[in-house]
Amino acid sequence: MKKLMIVAAMATAAVAFTSCNNGAPKANLKSDIDTVSYAIGVAQTTGLKDYLVERMGVDTAYIADFIKGMNEGVNAGDNKKKAAYYAGIQIGQQISNQLVKGINHQLFGEDSTQTISLKNLMAGFISGVTGKGALMTTTEAQDMAEKKMREIQAKTMEKTYGAYKKEGEDFLAKNAKAEGVKVLPSGVQYKVIKEGSGAIPADTSLVKVHYEGKTLDGNVFDSSYKRGEPITLRCNQTIKGWTDAMVHMPAGSVWEVYIPQELAYGEREQGQIKPFSVLTFKIELLEVNPKKK
Repeated sequence: MKKLMIVAAMATAAVAFTSCNNGAPKANLKSDIDTVSYAIGVAQTTGLKDYLVERMGVDTAYIADFIKGMNEGVNAGDNKKKAAYYAGIQIGQQISNQLVKGINHQLFGEDSTQTISLKNLMAGFISGVTGKGALMTTTEAQDMAEKKMREIQAKTMEKTYGAYKKEGEDFLAKNAKAEGVKVLPSGVQYKVIKEGSGAIPADTSLVKVHYEGKTLDGNVFDSSYKRGEPITLRCNQTIKGWTDAMVHMPAGSVWEVYIPQELAYGEREQGQIKPFSVLTFKIELLEVNPKKK
């Protein structure tokens, strides 16, 4: 989960001034100090409008209100009470416009009808800031937030892509009974196309393989055959279903492997692969611990 990032306010020298109707003081460049002060003021606005719009969510139709607030902030000087108040407004708006919207998108995707509880978020935020009445430590809160976010995200994805999960479960149940198909304890299924007689790799072994991966509709999402050369990788540096298949394969074997979604990418979307997709692979194990050339 992304942590709340508080944007630092730009520092500026504060002087009392008389404002015109539009909130801007009238420049008077009588001295070098006057001139350099004005020049610094103009220079500091480079990219400011884009920053206000894109990072702070300010509508330029209300730029006069921004000027008014900025004037108040500048003239407050080092008044600690006002500084704390202004900081609270800024952070509160960032919570509303950035944090809440970002988390809602993480949890619920494009479903704008759902949202986290602003009331409870603020209850937790304020108890954390004041150190009073907190129901959990910050470490416990971070762990809990990550755990619950994963659970909610999984439910959201299952609601959207549940058909893929059901299709995969039905396919595996039927495929397990097909002629020549064997099932490993993990749930990975395979059919031997060619039986090799070489070494069987450990999960830490380097292997040289050719492969082709498909979704259940027959779409090829990756293929070393199409690229024209095999790949070398460590068995445990790929999806769990691949690892489990390879540590049972003698070198020289060619297997057709059927990987349950929870041993592939689960609720994650990976390129052309939709969440909860069962994947099928043709895996050709060429060498175990191949020698460097």
